[in-house]
Amino acid sequence: MDQPGRFAPTPIGHAFLLPRRRVRAGLTQILCVVIGLAAGLTMPSIRSGPKIPARQVSEMLVALGLGLLGVVAVIFSLLFLVVQWAATTFTPRLLLFRDDPIVWRTFAFAIGQSVFDITAAFAISNETDVSVIVPSLAVLALLATLTLIRLLQLRAFSAIQLAPVLASISSRGRAVIDAVYPDADRESPPLPTLPVITTINWRRSPVVLQQILVEDLLQIAPNCRSVVVFRVSPGSTLRDGLPLVDVYGETIPTDAILDALVSGSERTFTQDPLLALRLLADIALRALSPAINDPATAVQALDEIEDLLSRMSSVRADSIRALDGRGDLRVVIPLPDFATFVRTGLDDVIASASNSPLVLGRLRELISHVATQSKSRNRDVLATRARWVSQLSDGFRRLEPPL
Repeated sequence: MDQPGRFAPTPIGHAFLLPRRRVRAGLTQILCVVIGLAAGLTMPSIRSGPKIPARQVSEMLVALGLGLLGVVAVIFSLLFLVVQWAATTFTPRLLLFRDDPIVWRTFAFAIGQSVFDITAAFAISNETDVSVIVPSLAVLALLATLTLIRLLQLRAFSAIQLAPVLASISSRGRAVIDAVYPDADRESPPLPTLPVITTINWRRSPVVLQQILVEDLLQIAPNCRSVVVFRVSPGSTLRDGLPLVDVYGETIPTDAILDALVSGSERTFTQDPLLALRLLADIALRALSPAINDPATAVQALDEIEDLLSRMSSVRADSIRALDGRGDLRVVIPLPDFATFVRTGLDDVIASASNSPLVLGRLRELISHVATQSKSRNRDVLATRARWVSQLSDGFRRLEPPL
């Protein structure tokens, strides 16, 4: 039972506990290579079952191993074409296919099997005969590789179709919101009221804050008896001189805080709840541009934007407040509020929809529907956008021919 006046350690959303995806992808590739090498070296020790001439098996394995290297070319050809298509057709910030685990898992498995086949071929080259299990394993691995390639092709086809892309973006956006935002029914500990001991500024080249490794900070802050309060959230651009963190209590090494930050050149879905709305708004804006003039695509994007805004309208827009094992507040991370979501998802689209009655009508429906699900404090934000849309729509009504 918790002590009176104490807060139980808050379960942090799993988005703040995930390791770096690219690190996992690199480890998967290394693991497949190591397994392939170890399996290939142990092939001569398999002596059970019927025997077949080792020379024929060795030639087959060499052919398979070298042929599988062509799979790598196929993977990167698909990757280049799909990423280029998505950047040109949807938005240059859309990198779903590039970051899809199936791409790098197929690559890792193909490389691992190629290493297995070539290593096994050399390992049995001095044998007169080998067990039939050896070529059987190679054929089974080849079938697994072909299955992965088939899945990769289907994923590539989906990545160039509008509806699957919009559904995938919206799905990831919902997952991030559910993982990041705190439980509305759970009481949050109060923010620190002590004076700020120090403020840590960003003193490096501009980058995007992708992740904050809260677990690392929870291991360091209790030892220093500090409270680390971030001024920025994942998805923000860190520029030289930008205030990054306020430290309360006692000082904490600057390097310890910087080591808990994952940065890069682009935004990722891992901890960034606004990225999905940004991508959906980008797709709508590109569809509304004079060069494309495709309001129906913008309406499809607004369907997904409405879903995300409806979900956010009932979420408590608070901060992540992570407690240590003793229930003491140690890390605070700000989160975007409902008004920020509305600005990101609607404002640019409204401004670009002034010449599209179809999109303006869909915007009116969206705002009305979200307002009915929103808390009272969020309705003023939506009312402002509703008046904006009405002003743009009035211009079309004045141009309508008389009945």
